[in-house]
Amino acid sequence: MALQIGDPAPDFTLPNQAGESISLSQFKGQRVVIYFYPKDDTPGCTKEACNFRDQWAAFEQHGITVLGISKDGATSHAKFIAKYSLPFTLLSDGEPCPVATAYESYGLKKFMGKEYMGMMRHTFVVDADGKLEKIYTKVKAESMADTILSDLGLA
Repeated sequence: MALQIGDPAPDFTLPNQAGESISLSQFKGQRVVIYFYPKDDTPGCTKEACNFRDQWAAFEQHGITVLGISKDGATSHAKFIAKYSLPFTLLSDGEPCPVATAYESYGLKKFMGKEYMGMMRHTFVVDADGKLEKIYTKVKAESMADTILSDLGLA
């Protein structure tokens, strides 16, 4: 069954760029943006990460935590953060991608005629009560952060 607005956000614990365990439940009481993306330092993923970086002050002002999740490991995440001065946490959801699967953000993809399993570019806003407030499955990488702030009436 597909995730719906109002459903409890699936809880998780994943390692961040420093190898520390981060759990969704530790952010109870505040809004959290969780964005799934295919790969560190690729064109679309860089545009998306930089849009969140460029809107960071607005997210911070409203007490919103941003968590990016991909299959990449801590070393890759740390390099990506350093290269683009990303002020938020990146988490590693390695194969078989249990967290992305729980969020219906891992599955069959097609690229240049080939089919493969991969991370989908989906974004979720979790409210202060731990429920899904917004679900974005059609993501424009270069403007996702702007869209979220606008949709939440914070832009």
